[in-house]
Amino acid sequence: MMQQYLRIKAQHPDMLVFYRMGDFYELFYDDAERAARLLDITLTRRGESAGEPIKMAGVPHHAVDQYLARLVKLGESVAICEQIGDPNASRGPVERQVTRVVTPGTLTDAALLEEKRDNLLLALCPQRGTMGLAWLSLASGRFAVMETAAANVAAELERLAPSEILVPEDAAAEFLNGSTTAVKRLSPWQFDLDAARRALARQFETHDLSGFGAADLTAAVSAAGALLEYARSTQGTAIAHVKSLTVEQERAWVRMDPATRRNLELTETIRGEPAPTLFSLLDTCATGMGSRCLRQALHHPLRDRATLAARLDAVGVLAGNGTGTPHQDLHALLKQCVDVERIAARVALRSARPRDLSGLRETLGLLPELGAALATLASPRLAALAQALAPQDALAALLAAAIKPEPAAVLREGGVIADGYDAALDELRAIQSNCGEFLLELEGRERARTGIANLKVEYNRVHGFYIEVTRAQADRVPADYRRRQTLKNAERYITPELKTFEDKALSAQERALAREKQLYEKLLDELAPHIPRLQGAAGALAELDMLAAFAERAVALDYRAPEFADEPLIEIEGGRHPVVERQVESFIANEARLTPERQMLIVTGPNMGGKSTYMRQVALIALLAHCGSFVPARRARLGPLDAIYTRIGAADDLAGGRSTFMVEMTEAAYILHHATNASLVLMDEIGRGTSTLDGLALAWAIARHLVEKTRSLTLFATHYFEMTLLAEDFRQVANVHLDAVEHKDRIVFLHSVEEGPASQSYGLEVAGLAGVPGAVIRAARKRLAELEEHGLAAGPQRDLFSGRVPDAPGAPAGEEHAALKRLRDIDPDTLTPREALELLYQLRKQLDE
Repeated sequence: MMQQYLRIKAQHPDMLVFYRMGDFYELFYDDAERAARLLDITLTRRGESAGEPIKMAGVPHHAVDQYLARLVKLGESVAICEQIGDPNASRGPVERQVTRVVTPGTLTDAALLEEKRDNLLLALCPQRGTMGLAWLSLASGRFAVMETAAANVAAELERLAPSEILVPEDAAAEFLNGSTTAVKRLSPWQFDLDAARRALARQFETHDLSGFGAADLTAAVSAAGALLEYARSTQGTAIAHVKSLTVEQERAWVRMDPATRRNLELTETIRGEPAPTLFSLLDTCATGMGSRCLRQALHHPLRDRATLAARLDAVGVLAGNGTGTPHQDLHALLKQCVDVERIAARVALRSARPRDLSGLRETLGLLPELGAALATLASPRLAALAQALAPQDALAALLAAAIKPEPAAVLREGGVIADGYDAALDELRAIQSNCGEFLLELEGRERARTGIANLKVEYNRVHGFYIEVTRAQADRVPADYRRRQTLKNAERYITPELKTFEDKALSAQERALAREKQLYEKLLDELAPHIPRLQGAAGALAELDMLAAFAERAVALDYRAPEFADEPLIEIEGGRHPVVERQVESFIANEARLTPERQMLIVTGPNMGGKSTYMRQVALIALLAHCGSFVPARRARLGPLDAIYTRIGAADDLAGGRSTFMVEMTEAAYILHHATNASLVLMDEIGRGTSTLDGLALAWAIARHLVEKTRSLTLFATHYFEMTLLAEDFRQVANVHLDAVEHKDRIVFLHSVEEGPASQSYGLEVAGLAGVPGAVIRAARKRLAELEEHGLAAGPQRDLFSGRVPDAPGAPAGEEHAALKRLRDIDPDTLTPREALELLYQLRKQLDE
C-alpha cells in the first residue's frame, strides 16, 4: 500500500495528497507534518520505512470540505486520491487514483467558495514589454483575456483579485509587485503559442480564434492556453461549460489604479475589513449571483453611454418612478432562486450534488412567474433580460421526473432518483420496502397450494429465506421444493420463486444504490446540452438582481438618476458620501463644480473638517453613475470620464523598502504619467511626508502640472496656504474650503463647502480632541506664537492659514523692514562698483542685526 502511495505522491510532489483509506483521508511523511501544523490535527506514527516510523495524520471523509477550505485559504493545493477498485475483489491494495486536484483558483464546490465573490484563476505571460493576461472563473465558466503594458499589471491584479496566479518558471517576479496571492510556476513550454491556439480552438470547437477577436493576440493567447490545460488537469474531466473567450479592452472601463480602489473602499476598508464599504452598503441582492455581479460592476465602471442609459432606465422602472415598488416583488421571487451559475458549472464538471439539481428544478419553475412580472415593466433592458429568462419546460420536466422532491444530500445515501422514473429502480426499492408483505403473501399461497396449515416462510442471516415444514408434514411438500436444512423436528426448503426473491432482496439495497448512481450519471449527460441556456439565464438573473438592488437603494436612500453630458465636467448639487452618511446622525450635503473653466479646486480647511470625505464623495458619485446606479445627490451631471485617480492617506511599505513619502511620490508619479484631460484626480495633502519647503515646492509643481499639462478635473486638498495663490496665476483654478468655529473652548466643524480659502487650521484644537496632554498643547501654542511673530528659522516661510504674507525677519508686524526701505531709495545706475559692494555688506549686517 505504501508503494502505491509513493507512486501517487511522486506524481504530485508539490501538493498535499489526501489518500483515501476507509472512512479517512490519510497523509503521510512530510505531508502529514505540514497538515498537522496547518490544520491543528494529531500527528501519529505507525509502522516503519527504512527503519524510521511513518508519520501519519488524517481527517474524516465526511468532514473533508471544512479542512480543504482552510488549506485553500492558506494557499495550499490538495490532490484527492480516491479508492476506485472493489475492496472485496482485490487481493492486494485497493486500486486508487487522483480524481481531482483542489487549488485556490480552481474551486467549484459550494462548501469551498465564497458566495459573494468570484474565484479566479489567472495566468500571466510576459512578452517583450507586453503582458498577456488570461483569467477563468471555473465556477461560472467565464473566460477572458487581455494584453496590457507590463507597468499596468499591478492595477489589473487589483481589479481582478485572482485567487491563484500561473506564471512561467523563467519569468521575473517583479511584475507580481509583492502580491500575496498563491503563485504556481509552470514550465515555459506550457505557454507555447501554437499549442495554445490548438488547445483553445479544440475547446471552443472552432477553426481558429478570429471569431473571438483574439487572432492577433500572442501573449494573452499563450497565457490562456497554459491556464486551460492547468484547469483541465485539476478537474480530471473536460471543462465543457467553458465555451467562449472574451477579449477585454482597457478602454471599456473607467480605469482605477490599485491605490484608488483601496482609497475609495469599494469592497474592502483600508484596514482590510468587509464593512463598511460601498459594496456592503449597496448589496441588498437576493442571490449570490447578484452580489457577484454587483462586485464586478463596482470594479468595472462602464464608459459606454448606451449601456449606462439602459441600466439607469431599468433602475428607474424598478424603483417605480414614484408609482410603486416593482423591485420588491422581484426581490421576493429572486430570493427563492438558487445559484444557477455555479450549479451549471458543477453539472458540466459532473460534480453537481442532488440538492443542486432539486434547487435548479425549483428555480426553473419560477421562470414563468419572473417573466410575467417583467412583462408589465416598460424597459428595453428588462425586456432583454426577460427573453434570457424564458421558461425551459423540457429541462424543468426532466428534473421534475428524475429527482425526488426532497432528495438526500449526497448520492451515496440513496433516495435521490424519483419514484416512477425507472422501473428497475422502483422494483428494487419495492423489494426493500415490501419484503415482509411479500413473505406473508407467499406463505398464504403456499399453505393453500400444499394444504399444510402450519407452513412458515422465514429468514435468518445464516441460511437466508426458507420455507419451514414439520417433519410430520414433509411427505406433502411439492416436487419443486428443494431441501435447504434438516432439523430435529422440521425440514427447511427453498423454491425457485423464493430463491429469485432472495437474490433480489439480499442485494436490493446495494443494487438500488448502484442503479441510482448509474441513472444520476446518465441524467448529468442529459443535462449537458442545456448548460448554455442555463448560463444565459444565470447571467440574466444576476443582472436583474443587481438592478433590483440599485432600485431598492435608490428608494431607501434617496438617490437620483445622474445625467451625462458631452463636454468635460462634473456638476453635483447636494452630493453626499454614500457610506459616511449611513455612519453619522446627520450629513451635510455639498456642491461640486468642475469644468474646463474651473478645472481644479484647491480644498483647504481644518483637520477633521471633511476635506477627504468631500473629495471621495465626488469620486464615488462619478463611479456609481458609471456603474448604472442612481447616485447620492440632488442632481449630478457628468461629462466623459476615462479614469479616476486618487492620492489619499499615507502608509509606508516596509516590506518593499519604501517610506511613507516614497509611496506618496510613487502614486503621484503614476497619476502624472497616466491621467488625461478626461480623468478625475484627487490629491490629498501631497508633500506632507518631507520637509515643509520641499513638500510645498512639490505640491505646487504637481498642481501646476495637472493644470497646465494634464488638464484633468482635479480636487487638490492641502494645508499649505501658499497653494491657494495658484488661483491668482491660473484662471481655471478656484479655492474652496470647509470651515469650523470655536464655541465655548470647543471646536465645531461645519462640514459645508464654501468658496474661497480657509482662514485657520485648528491643528492645536484637533490635537486636544485627540487627547494630547494639555501641557503639550500649551507649549505648542506658545511656540506657534513665536513662529508667527518671528517666522521660521529656515527663511521667510509663510504661516499656513494666516491669510497674509509674513514680513521679513526682524521687522515689527505690519511694518516694512529698514533694509527693504533703504533698497527702494537706491538708484542702481548711479552706484559705482565699490559703493555697491559696501552697500551689500551694510544691508547684510542690518538684516543680521
